[in-house]
Amino acid sequence: MSVMEWPHHLLSLEDWIDLPETPEYQVEAVEGVLVVAPRPISFHQRAVIRLGYLLNEQLVDEYCALSEVEMVVGVSPLTVRVPDVLVAPAALVETNPARLSVGDVRLVIEVLSEGTKRTDQVTKFSEYAEAGIEHYWIVDLDSLVSMITYRLVDEDYENFGEFSGAAELEFAGTALAIDLNALTTRRAQRL
Repeated sequence: MSVMEWPHHLLSLEDWIDLPETPEYQVEAVEGVLVVAPRPISFHQRAVIRLGYLLNEQLVDEYCALSEVEMVVGVSPLTVRVPDVLVAPAALVETNPARLSVGDVRLVIEVLSEGTKRTDQVTKFSEYAEAGIEHYWIVDLDSLVSMITYRLVDEDYENFGEFSGAAELEFAGTALAIDLNALTTRRAQRL
């Protein structure tokens, strides 16, 4: 195991950009503080890939779903999140930016992991609402795969539905169908 030297000060965006890539860790910055966690396990990764694929198959051409892309929530102090899945304008994604601004993101999906449940359900919940992200969906892969969808109403998230099995949703005027049970199976199913 190698030892990596991490910064010992609050990070700026320039510091963040200069950090080395670390494929063995999930790294975010929260109010200038570097947050390092182990990479999620297999079912989590499968669900993230599947969600991105299913969304891209159904979204209108103006939008694109991406997995594990850096999203700058705030510059001073620096907060950079790396959501499991986000949806942003396709025209912006086509420019191949290194990271996205929170103002460009319309939907964020977080898949709960053992070490991130509280962060996803409490900290990111309030951060994303404060940042103005219109839709926030949380997927729980425990025994019965489920999803809670939130939509920003008057600067707070309101529960817009809780799903297990088949989820019929609406995003940007488009009907979306997601088989939540297929998120952890070997073969994806389309509804």
